[in-house]
Amino acid sequence: MPVGFIGLGVMGQPMALNLARAGTPLVVHNRTPARCEPLRAAGAEVAASPAEVFDRAGTVILMLADETAIDAVLGRGTPDFAARVAGHTVVHMGTTSPEYSGDLQDDIRAASGRYVESPVSGSRVPAEQGRLVAMLAGDDDAVEAVRPLLAPMCRETFGCGAVPGALLMKFSVNLFLITMVTGLTEAFHFAGRHGLDQRLLRDVLDAGPMASAVSRVKAPKLLARDFAVQAAAADVLKNNRLIAEAARKAGLASPLLDVCHTLYDETVARGHGHEDMVAVLRALEARTDGRHGPVSSPS
Repeated sequence: MPVGFIGLGVMGQPMALNLARAGTPLVVHNRTPARCEPLRAAGAEVAASPAEVFDRAGTVILMLADETAIDAVLGRGTPDFAARVAGHTVVHMGTTSPEYSGDLQDDIRAASGRYVESPVSGSRVPAEQGRLVAMLAGDDDAVEAVRPLLAPMCRETFGCGAVPGALLMKFSVNLFLITMVTGLTEAFHFAGRHGLDQRLLRDVLDAGPMASAVSRVKAPKLLARDFAVQAAAADVLKNNRLIAEAARKAGLASPLLDVCHTLYDETVARGHGHEDMVAVLRALEARTDGRHGPVSSPS
């Protein structure tokens, strides 16, 4: 049977393309049909609806923007849901709240389906290169059946136990990513406003112990003021909110995350949500230039 793939956005399209190019029989669907054309050219079949994907595929990967989109694709809350997921393995590779994922697993199990939670670490470039890192949670047999399927998209996979262990692991990784990129951006802002050569800052960072794969991707973008999206600021704000909510529910302090939450909130409020996460520079510049207005507080 073909594998289904629904959701061909910034991440989903290159992920699905890597599956198709690896020879995986694939049937795809996207709300915006034009996003399917590169997949068609790569040999994938294009379905007219999510229902058609489930009709033709035994395992269906979802790389969707939010919980509302997932529920709509699955027909959750309607009579179509049980018929759609029964006998299928649903692989949720997006980012949602842990509570949502746990409830979704319960509903899919009740309808005689299988569920694997498999968020990924990485942005557009690793997605294009097939070098994402996947975290998997769910029943052992379902996880082991899905793991080889991810190989064309992911350079490594890690089992994280029961749902929602994979999402909580991704939240831990993303907390580090968000605070690290925000710190790097602030460093470039600091150097620039002191009249330092930012190219020299990039070279010093590259030569020293602070260098990382992330800094080597994001520093050139900051240097060039290149805000073309790899990981959108609006998506970072969504992730930040989800992580903050998980921290509050567990009674955990997250002061660095909370500062970043406010900065990304300001970035998005200023109209830069569609730009790369290094556009948090816009919020820092606005504060420095006295254009920092009232913003909503992170909840």
